Amino acid sequence: MSKTAETEGALETRGIEQVPDHERTARTRELFPTWVGANISVLLLTMGASLVVAYRLNIWQALVVAVTAPVVSYGLVGLIGIAGKRGGAPGMALSRAVFGQRGNLLPGALIWVARWGWETINAVTGAYAMLTILDLALGIKANSVLDMVMLLVFVVATFAISGLGINAVQKCNKYATYFFGVFSVLVLVYLAVHTDWSKVTDRSAGSTSAVITGVGMIAAGGVSWIPSAPDFTRYLPRTASSKAIVGTAVGGAGIVVLPMVLMGAVMAVSTPDLASASDPVSFLGEILPTWIAVPYLLIALIGMLLINSMSMYSAGFTAQTLGFKVPRHWAVSVNAVISLAFGGVLMLVATSFLGSFIAFLSLLAVAFSAWVGVFGADMLRRTEYDGRAMTDTTRTSAYWYRGGFSPAAVAAWAIGLVAGLMFTTSDWFTGPLAKNNVIGEYGLGWVATIVVSGLLYLALPKPAVVTPQAADKAGEPEKAEQSEESEPLAV
Repeated sequence: MSKTAETEGALETRGIEQVPDHERTARTRELFPTWVGANISVLLLTMGASLVVAYRLNIWQALVVAVTAPVVSYGLVGLIGIAGKRGGAPGMALSRAVFGQRGNLLPGALIWVARWGWETINAVTGAYAMLTILDLALGIKANSVLDMVMLLVFVVATFAISGLGINAVQKCNKYATYFFGVFSVLVLVYLAVHTDWSKVTDRSAGSTSAVITGVGMIAAGGVSWIPSAPDFTRYLPRTASSKAIVGTAVGGAGIVVLPMVLMGAVMAVSTPDLASASDPVSFLGEILPTWIAVPYLLIALIGMLLINSMSMYSAGFTAQTLGFKVPRHWAVSVNAVISLAFGGVLMLVATSFLGSFIAFLSLLAVAFSAWVGVFGADMLRRTEYDGRAMTDTTRTSAYWYRGGFSPAAVAAWAIGLVAGLMFTTSDWFTGPLAKNNVIGEYGLGWVATIVVSGLLYLALPKPAVVTPQAADKAGEPEKAEQSEESEPLAV
């Protein structure tokens, strides 16, 4: 990996500051297992099953969804990841150059809160996986106390891995990829032999709108990784191939998403009551023999630990950009505590996991997409970032703009976010424009968010792009004049 990793051992201590060029020695192929690991979750089986159970799609339509979703979502992950090699810093630190030091607090806070939900969903799924393993292997039945114990074990393990840093996460991803691949092949073979394929292939087709909505549901998981993409590419040299960054993201995700979504769709034929199930995992014990189900769930459990570890790893950077003056591995602990609290509520109170999960995904995609539209549009004109300006949160920063805000970026983000929510439908919230139009009917609120925020940002007058060289020449006199009136960034 990087020289930082070699000299500091397993624990990564670097925060949101820019990685020096001489330490940026990573290779693009190392990203492949990262994006494979980001998708090793039985939630993909659940989402694949929901295409059949909730969206009424047939197997061929599910295939279209399984191919399209990772190309769309992880294509965006790869494109935004290019900013990491340009700036050598985490995504939400680079975002300061776009929104301004204070303006970045707005999308940063929303993305941080949205991560709480995503990490909670993953933690609950991991806890249910452990409960299912105990039931299948040892006959131990779940109860409220055991539910909370398993949730605590999962969250603590996640905190331990993510606290170590990127090296620990990537090494675990590498080995989990191999094991998960082997057992996924076993599951595929078993399903091929024991499935009544006439029931699978004879299902009537669902609506076109349901197909497109299904793409959005599956893609939402990938969209949630977009702001984090630079976190995993910041150790790449500036000369790294942009095509390779995009290709490894799409390929790494697609090689997992495609088969797992299809497996879930096939499994759903024999599990028609999945939509009302209280957990997303136990149905595997009804479909697969114990000798396959238990090791498969164990490997998937490791995958879910890694997914949450990657999410918390990035959440630590987000917390630091919000002004929390603590090391990254301690910033991670905030998300761990929140996941534990929210996860307990979900496991003890929610009556239908799938319904809550789909509703959450529809809102999650919109929350992340507003930032994606603005940041992505800014990348069209910005090819490098000033590392010193990113970490300078006073008025002297080249990214202070007007009172700490970039009016164009903040306005485009806010308007895009509101526009997307107005076209979004979920069990929890329905926007006023979600009915009687193609955007709402086809579940394209998150796409509308990206388009509106991106185009509006391009149209509005923006501050001039400040390069590190320009900042060095023009910033020093200004800094000397304003040193006495500079103020720290408010949280």
